[in-house]
Amino acid sequence: MSADTKIAELLTELHQLIKQTQEERSRSEHNLLNIQKTHERMQTENKTSPYYRTKLRGLYTTAKADAEAECSILRHALDKIADIKSLLEERRIAAKMAGVYSDSDPPRKTMRRGVLMTLLQQSAMTLPLWIGKPGESPPPLCGATPASSDYVAKQGDKVAARVKAVDGDEQWILAEVVSYNHSTNKYEVDDIDEEGKERHTLSRRRIIPLPQWKANPETDPEALFSKDQLVLALYPQTTCFYRALIHTPPHRPQDDYSVLFEDTSYADGYSPPLNVAQRYVVACKENKKK
Repeated sequence: MSADTKIAELLTELHQLIKQTQEERSRSEHNLLNIQKTHERMQTENKTSPYYRTKLRGLYTTAKADAEAECSILRHALDKIADIKSLLEERRIAAKMAGVYSDSDPPRKTMRRGVLMTLLQQSAMTLPLWIGKPGESPPPLCGATPASSDYVAKQGDKVAARVKAVDGDEQWILAEVVSYNHSTNKYEVDDIDEEGKERHTLSRRRIIPLPQWKANPETDPEALFSKDQLVLALYPQTTCFYRALIHTPPHRPQDDYSVLFEDTSYADGYSPPLNVAQRYVVACKENKKK
């Protein structure tokens, strides 16, 4: 079965799940209205009789079951979306390897700067939000949660890669994984800004995988970097990571970090606060300031 056929099937299934979600929501709204009316009658009569207690217990039990059913459908829908994104990424990588590009994903070496910046912004906006079950901890690569020690980034994954610049200095760049050699423990990565032109062979210690999920500040604040923590952050309108301090963590799921980049042109050694998406903020491996 081709990727296009699989994607079409998944989209059909997703559409059905969305319809089921609406049906569940309509059913639960009717029950919630009954709960509201029961409370209003209790207030009017100014008493809580055994009848009302029993009725409310049943209504709340039903409301809980309705909410769990809707939650289950939504999680199933999120899984379908993840599968679709995975297939789209596989198709993109296959096209790249074959040298075939679409208008929405042209080769980086022919891409205008503004187009590349727009694609990076879209990638940050569409990074999925981790939604765990009650009591479930965020997984590795959710927000600030690091990858496991034995993790190997997959082909097509975006990473921060430490490479040597033209002037001999080292810098952290945004790169895409081409392959990983298990015998040498080394990655081959493409500079995201020079795809097909600048390929680097790097050891694992020179690679930092980017987050695969955004962390929700309202439910999983421990999965976010905290104020004054040292990080590497992608400088706005560039494809390079620089050392920075967290100025303000995100307050809502859609919020960015506010960071202070190290900058000797300012008296205190740091830039004014700049916004950087969760996708492009990772732990800094260097502890001492240069």
